[in-house]
Amino acid sequence: MDNELWVILLPIVLLPVFFAMGWFAARVDMKTVLKQAKSIPAGFYKSLDALVDRNSGRAARELAEVIDQQPQSYDLNLTLGKLYRQRGENDKAINMHHALLDSPDTVNEKRARVLFELAQNYQSAGLVDRAEQIFLGLQEGDMAREARQHLLSIYQQDRDWEKAIEMAQLLSHDEQTYQFEIAQFYCEIAQAALFKSNFDAARYNIGKALEANKKCTRANIILGDIEYRQGNFPAAVEAYSAIEQQNHAYLSMVGEKLYEAYAAQGKQEEGLNRLIGYMQTFPDLDLINVIYEKALLLKGETEAAQIAVELVRQKPDLNGVYRLLGLKLSSMNPEWKADTDMIRSIIGRQLQKSVMYRCRNCHFKSQVFFWHCPACNKWQTFTPNKIEI
Repeated sequence: MDNELWVILLPIVLLPVFFAMGWFAARVDMKTVLKQAKSIPAGFYKSLDALVDRNSGRAARELAEVIDQQPQSYDLNLTLGKLYRQRGENDKAINMHHALLDSPDTVNEKRARVLFELAQNYQSAGLVDRAEQIFLGLQEGDMAREARQHLLSIYQQDRDWEKAIEMAQLLSHDEQTYQFEIAQFYCEIAQAALFKSNFDAARYNIGKALEANKKCTRANIILGDIEYRQGNFPAAVEAYSAIEQQNHAYLSMVGEKLYEAYAAQGKQEEGLNRLIGYMQTFPDLDLINVIYEKALLLKGETEAAQIAVELVRQKPDLNGVYRLLGLKLSSMNPEWKADTDMIRSIIGRQLQKSVMYRCRNCHFKSQVFFWHCPACNKWQTFTPNKIEI
């Protein structure tokens, strides 16, 4: 009986002891936190405040003063070097990270991280060869994926497409296969080969591009060019026509080429009807000018004008209205002709300023079409037809 009573009373007797121990532990932890908070230099908070205010110059100066007080701080030195690079002070960033590499405490994962930052400094400074060597040396550790992504960027910048393909294949995984980019790299190689009239190499690389991405419209554009250059006009028509199933918007880029492939077979009428059919089916295509010019040769001014007017009325836009006014000008009442010509000139100037290609990713605008956006470095993001901005 006494033993049972003791078992019941023991937790009650020890309860104040447990409470006191918990209170004491909490006080000790709080004192530790307060002590650590007091040990953080005021300059660190000033630097953080400057970053919030987007004043990177003041942030760098404040952080540099903190490091003078704590020169062995790995994290602060690493961060200040990155801040220097962000500001374009690449020499300071390189010196900062080189000094950090010389520290005996910078080993293993820490060393790999500093090397990664140092390589980015070199890349930012334009010393791409040095950056490449460091990134190549990081491919076996925890920084391998990040290093390969930078190597891929370097190889694209250098237009070294074979190495870019190799690196993209190493980076490929279930969530991101890089097949879209790989197809573009093969297209770049094929385009260069075609320029040199090396048709076998061009055809081989187009095959690899379509193997990587069967919906690569650029591959079929280049394939059509290869077939046309070699006199295989039916095959050229087939290649250009395949773009309709891949992405019909890119038909604008091959409209005239498709017509010429038909014309080379003596099928001008069939080629013109094909283009008219495309515009009737896909009114957003920019084919009005080529259709009018080819219809003018085949059917004469009156019928060509009528075809163009009907297509413009189907989907009127600035480009169409500009063309429509030009067609109507010759038959217009002399009293209205001067004013109409003035209106057309104004629309023409507006076309040059507000109708252009635009990157769907970063919204960079250009009068010239790019497969590789020069602003965000994304592939095939430009609108294939000029749009009103």
